Amino acid sequence: MPAKATHDSGIGIGGAGPRPGKLPRLDSLTGLRFPAALLVFLFHASLGVPWIRLFESDAANDGFAKYVSQAGALGVTFFFVLSGFVLTWSAREKDTFRAFWRRRFVKIYPNYVITWALALLTFAAVMTKPWQAVVNLLMVQVWVPDFATNFSVDPPSWSLGAEAIFYLSFPLLYLLIKKIDPAKLKFWIAGTIAAVVLTPTLTYAVIPGGGMQMPGADGTSTVQYWFAYVLPPVRLLDFALGILVARAVMAGRWRNIGMTWSALLLAVSYAVAMNVEHLYGQRAVTLVPIVLLIAAVASRDAESRPTPFNNRFMIWLGEISFAFYLLHYIVLAYSRDLLGDRLFSTPVGIALIAAQAVVAVLLSWALYAWVEAPLTRRFSTSRKAKAARAAAAATAATPASATADPAKLAEKV
Repeated sequence: MPAKATHDSGIGIGGAGPRPGKLPRLDSLTGLRFPAALLVFLFHASLGVPWIRLFESDAANDGFAKYVSQAGALGVTFFFVLSGFVLTWSAREKDTFRAFWRRRFVKIYPNYVITWALALLTFAAVMTKPWQAVVNLLMVQVWVPDFATNFSVDPPSWSLGAEAIFYLSFPLLYLLIKKIDPAKLKFWIAGTIAAVVLTPTLTYAVIPGGGMQMPGADGTSTVQYWFAYVLPPVRLLDFALGILVARAVMAGRWRNIGMTWSALLLAVSYAVAMNVEHLYGQRAVTLVPIVLLIAAVASRDAESRPTPFNNRFMIWLGEISFAFYLLHYIVLAYSRDLLGDRLFSTPVGIALIAAQAVVAVLLSWALYAWVEAPLTRRFSTSRKAKAARAAAAATAATPASATADPAKLAEKV
């Protein structure tokens, strides 16, 4: 989930946009990441489990849970599609597989390990088996068809297990999708959307529905949920769709309906998602509006037009949103423990949830500023690559007649 994207590949954008050969930063999509992460926060804050619940009123708790019942799934699906879109937008023409994987690892894993340890220290150790903690640390918890394992330690971290597969797959997927004739991208996009929409149908038809059931999910078993919502190869469709749509936008093959209509369609689809079978509501119903919104926001950035999301404050929130995503459940669970067993009135409960969000934002800022940003700057590029870049810059700045040693020039840069 990169915060920014620039591009110098020579692939222009159709219609009014930046000069050929250079794609702009996607600041609005950076800013939009925080509302998506906040949706996941609200979903987790609504859980009625003892280590999260705050409202003493069953009506308040049930109403809150009802209205944000699909918010977490919407936020995660948004991030999966966004990852494919932004990685494609920011792809480097002369990049190597190893260099790409290094940047992703440095960006993701330090935050992941720190929040893994914090979750175990604050609340998760008593409900996590040692082997579950290990598979979670290795980011392979999503391959086990067991609900408790999928959401062990820090529950939101399951999606990083899927993202790890996306990142491993991206260099090859990108090369393959680049070979698609731009005129045929619409067929690939339609086919990928169809595959996602049909996934719940296939799941309900093929995967057994007995055993442990998802709460409030109309008979959906946890194994069905794992197959249709958690399993990385299935969710790879969301990521691939983001790559395809980015290619279509960059090639001028995308029909943009605009941010307003995309947002309205997303709101309508969310209302529908709350009233269909569980697995359809989790991704199939909201997928197309999510894609439309991402493409519309990127198109606004390409035209250098303002949006509600590309101001300095929203960009800052977007930059810390990855840390917020990993930290928020820890804040919810640990603060609930500090408050004791007492439940609260609805106004007080709302105030406490708002306070939890603020605390999560502040801690995320610290994690971003002290860990994520400095480690990314320091280690995302190898020493060899840095030396080569410095030597190239020094050579370019030196007159052709100069005979200085490139190694010495690199040391000075």
